[in-house]
Amino acid sequence: MSKVIAVFGAGTGLGVSVARRFGREGFRVALVARRKDRLDALVEVLTGEGIEAVAFTADLSRPAEVPALVEAIRDRFGRIDVVEYGPISGDQGFTPAAELDAATLEGLTPLLLFTPVEVVQAVLPEWTERGEGAFLLALGYSAAQPMPHLSGLGPVMAATRNYLYSLNAELADRGIYVGALTIASLIARSEVSAAAQAAFESADGPHFPVTDPDDLAEDYWNMYTRRDRVERFHPESLTPQAAA
Repeated sequence: MSKVIAVFGAGTGLGVSVARRFGREGFRVALVARRKDRLDALVEVLTGEGIEAVAFTADLSRPAEVPALVEAIRDRFGRIDVVEYGPISGDQGFTPAAELDAATLEGLTPLLLFTPVEVVQAVLPEWTERGEGAFLLALGYSAAQPMPHLSGLGPVMAATRNYLYSLNAELADRGIYVGALTIASLIARSEVSAAAQAAFESADGPHFPVTDPDDLAEDYWNMYTRRDRVERFHPESLTPQAAA
């Protein structure tokens, strides 16, 4: 039975590129996102390229619904081998640290921390039994490198990053890989890029390059196959010294 990758937060940028990259290697693809029309369009594109893909509509800000979602994917495909989690959209924005409050953090935490934890818990028994699996997660650069006026997302993602490092250390000897792709660039063809660029400009923040999501998908594939690091930065020239 061919392997399966579940792409959580599938969109026109990184998500479809990841699906396409793994699909070229024979993976079947589960696409997960809120908008059925967008998912159906992505399925059509991938199917036209000879990749078996199925859409699963879900709101990933509701961690309690994760077990049923994962079970639905498993019922359809028979297994899940790789999870890629990266559901950032234009709905999530930056907040200056001086203006950050508990309500803002509470609104970001389900999608960025609680749901990935629940996804891991839902797939871990299968991976432990098989002695193989991989959980790949996309992080924004502010998770590793705090920046003035660009907080909110960073503190929550930093907690997730902390969790991933611990998880990798605990699971590596079971054949299970956990890795973070920390992206210090805007993503071409992504709905969130324009909103992010506006936030950087208004905060007089960094001027990040624009990256083709196909290049990020290649980073993911290399992480998955090599398993030689917990975290990869893109571009690597912006790797913070402490994480190098």
